[in-house]
Parts: sequence; structure tokens; C-alpha cells
Amino acid sequence: MRHGKKFNHLSRPAAHRKALLTNQAKSLILHKRIVTTVAKAKALKKFVEPLITKAKMDKTHSRRIVFSYFQDKRSVKLLFDEIAPKVGDRAGGYTRIIRMGNRLGDNAELCMIELVDYNELLLKENAAKHARTRRSKGKNRVSPPENSSPSDLINQDQGNAKEEAAPLSDPVN
Repeated sequence: MRHGKKFNHLSRPAAHRKALLTNQAKSLILHKRIVTTVAKAKALKKFVEPLITKAKMDKTHSRRIVFSYFQDKRSVKLLFDEIAPKVGDRAGGYTRIIRMGNRLGDNAELCMIELVDYNELLLKENAAKHARTRRSKGKNRVSPPENSSPSDLINQDQGNAKEEAAPLSDPVN
């Protein structure tokens, strides 16, 4: 029975699983997005998000803890110097999993896992959405002239409609 065993073993022994997740985490840190299977991406998300949280506090002890997972100075430096300041105000949820369909060879479900703050296309769309403001209908309306009656306005609108409805003459005929 597997009571209380919550994480996915990925059909690998512990050492192989640890090496797999470490290598994928380093690739994710270096390249900002990777393509993998959904099961591996979910396991990677649980592996890498606590490390990114550790990196938000730039202390020697935090660097040593993260280095014990990565064993790679370049990844640790990139994580602490570039990624952690960018996600400093975010309270978790540093990665996004986007499903991409199935792989041709074995029909495994593929996905792309990426760091949330590094998707430039999505960030531009969100910036454009937030730039809009709501405008009330009353502000931009043209007010009628002061010394006019409603019948004058109706007659004026009908006159404009007659001008628009007049057919254009064809100079070619």
C-alpha cells in the first residue's frame, strides 16, 4: 500500500529521480522554459519553487542550500542575481505549465514549463490590457446648443440624413 506517499516517483530509483530533477531545474533556470512530459513538469514544479523562494533571501546560507541541490555555480548565480529579484514581489507560483499535446512516438502528454515572469509575449498582452481605462458615456458626449428646442435638433438630424442618403452621380456614364 502507498498510504501517505504523495510525490511522484516517476518510475525511477531515488538517485536517478534526484539527478533528473536537478538537471531539469538547471535547464529551467538557464533557458527560462523547457519542454517535457506533464508528470515530470509537475514533479519539477514541486522541486524548483522552494529553491526560488530560498533565492529571494540573498544570504550565504541560502546560496549554499541551493548549491547543494544544483552543484552548479552558473545556475546558482543566475538564480540569485537575475531571477530572484524579478520574482521578489510574487508570493509563490513562479512556474507555469502549458500543455502542448501528445508526443508522436509513445503518445506521452507533453507540456512546456516556464518561469512566469519571463514570458515576454504574455507580459506585453497584460500590459496592454491594464493600460485601458473605463470612460463614462457622459464625458465625451456633445451637448446641444443652449438656445435650441428639441424640434430644431430633430429637423437638423433629418437634414443630415437626407444629405447622406443622396446617391453619388457617376461621372463615367
